[in-house]
Amino acid sequence: MDSIVSSSTILIRSYLTPPVRSCSSATSVSVKSVSSVQVTSVAANRHLLSLSSGGRGSKKFSSSAIRCGGIKEIGESEFSSTVLESDRPVLVEFVATWCGPCKLIYPAMEALSQEYGDKLTIVKIDHDANPKLIADFKVYGLPHFILFKDGKEVPGSRREGAITKAKLKEYIDGLLNSISVA
Repeated sequence: MDSIVSSSTILIRSYLTPPVRSCSSATSVSVKSVSSVQVTSVAANRHLLSLSSGGRGSKKFSSSAIRCGGIKEIGESEFSSTVLESDRPVLVEFVATWCGPCKLIYPAMEALSQEYGDKLTIVKIDHDANPKLIADFKVYGLPHFILFKDGKEVPGSRREGAITKAKLKEYIDGLLNSISVA
């Protein structure tokens, strides 16, 4: 019997049974009759899981079947309710699947999302799928960060480009201190 051990949140939606199963940090999920498991990262926050069961072939689950991490991807339709109407600060990260620097900082953003927990909500918005938001907020480079509090952009909160986890934490802490949330 093989086991999948998750270091972050993982959601598995089986194609055989309708319910969604959620496993939190450091949870071990046992998978019976599986001879090999392969997770291939195809883009930030999107993974492909292949399960092979000996000579019976393999079962592949698309990126919609498995989502890892705590950063929610939103679109134009959820922007108002998730960002503008939030009761806590929201850091919006504008990204694209083809953006190398976006992929580079993805692990740091995931870690910081868990670290800040209830103090800060972090969401990401796909550049290509949300042209109206890109135009409205004049996002010209990726990744691009904007902090919102009480439905408004926090002045001086814009940041563009990939930076280290330590610098990201310094940037976020400075913003939270400036709006008295830390």
